[in-house]
Amino acid sequence: MKARVVQVITMLELGGAQEVALATARDLRRDLYDVTLIAGEGGILASEARAMPGVEFIELPELVREVSPLKDFLALVRLTAIIRRLAKASPGGVIVHTHSSKAGILGRWAAWLGGAKKIVHSIHGYGFNDFQRPVVRGLYISLEKVTARVTDAFTADSQGNIDKGRPLGLFNKAHVEVLRSGIPVGYFAGPTQGIDRAGLGLPVDGPLVTMVSCLKPQKAPLDFVRVAARVVKTVPDAHFVQVGDGELKGEVLAEAGRLGLDGRFHMLGWRRDVREIVHASDLMVLTSLWEGLPKVLLIAMAAGKPIVATSVDGTPEAVHDGVNGYLAGPHDVERMAEKTVLLLKDKDLARWMGEAGRAMVDEFDEGEMLRRIEALYDRLLSEMM
Repeated sequence: MKARVVQVITMLELGGAQEVALATARDLRRDLYDVTLIAGEGGILASEARAMPGVEFIELPELVREVSPLKDFLALVRLTAIIRRLAKASPGGVIVHTHSSKAGILGRWAAWLGGAKKIVHSIHGYGFNDFQRPVVRGLYISLEKVTARVTDAFTADSQGNIDKGRPLGLFNKAHVEVLRSGIPVGYFAGPTQGIDRAGLGLPVDGPLVTMVSCLKPQKAPLDFVRVAARVVKTVPDAHFVQVGDGELKGEVLAEAGRLGLDGRFHMLGWRRDVREIVHASDLMVLTSLWEGLPKVLLIAMAAGKPIVATSVDGTPEAVHDGVNGYLAGPHDVERMAEKTVLLLKDKDLARWMGEAGRAMVDEFDEGEMLRRIEALYDRLLSEMM
C-alpha cells in the first residue's frame, strides 16, 4: 500500500522553500508515494506545479502570506477537508509536510484535525525575527511552540535555525535534523549560453554585481541600493542588477533615484534565467536580515562566483568568511561595499574565492536532499505500521 505525501506551502514564488517543495513533489519515488501539492494562488512557479505528471496540485485562494483572520480560518477549514479526504482514500496513510511559516502553522493543524498519520515541518527561516516588535515576535514564537505539539519531525535548512529554535522550546520532543535545502549543482554549474545584456538594458561589458531576492523587509533590498551607491564612487563602471519583485519595489526605485544610480541600477523583476544571470555576474550580494539557508548563495557557489552577504542564521554555513566570500553584519553597508570593491578590483582574489565556493557546494546537492527526505518518510512510515 502506497502512502500519500502532502506538501503544503504558502506561495509558489521563486525561493528556496518553494524549490524544495516542488523538487520533493516532482522527484519522490512513485512506487512508494502518491503526491499532493497544496499552495496559495499565484506565484511564478505555479505553472511548473500544474505541469508535473502524477502530482495532484491544489491551489487555495484563502492561503495568503499576510495575516488575515477570515482567510486564515477559511484556509484551515479547506486544508482540513482536503487532508481528511486524502486520509480516507489512502490506506497506506498520509504524511503532511509543510514549508514556510504561515503554511507551517495552518497546514500542521489541518493535518492533525484531518487525520494525517505523520506531520513534518521544514524550517526555511522563521516567521519571527529580532527586528519585530516584542509583542509580535512573542506571538509568533507562541504559535510555533504550541504547533510543535502536533509535529512528529522537523527539518531545518541550517544548524543555525535549530540553534535558534531549541532554547525557545520550538521543537517540543519531536525529531529534529539538519536537511540542507539543495540545488541541482550540475545544472547551475553550467555551461550556459549567456544573456542578452543589451536586451535586458545592461551594458555590453563592465562588471555586474547581482542580488536575487524578494523585495521584502527580510531581504533589506534598500541596503543593496546603498551598497551600490558607495561602490560606484570607487568603481564607476560597475552596474547593479536586482532580480526579484515585491512590496518594497517602489521604495527601492526611489532610493536608487535619490542616490543618483539612474542607468546603473537595473531591476529585472522575477526571472527564470537566474542561472544565466548569475554566470554573467562578477559577484553575488545578499543583504538579508534573517534567513534559513539562501539557495541563491548555493547557486553562486555552483557557478563559481564570490559572495558578499550578511552573517545571519544559515548563511555562514555556506559562505565562509575570507574563503568563498565575505560576511558582514545586518545593515553593515560600509563593509559590504568595501568587500564588493575589493572583489571587483582584485580579479585573482575573486576567481580564487569563486573556485573555493565551487569546491564546497556538493554538500548542498539536491540529490542528497531528496535521498534524506525519503529516508525520513520511510522512518515515519515504519512507525505507522
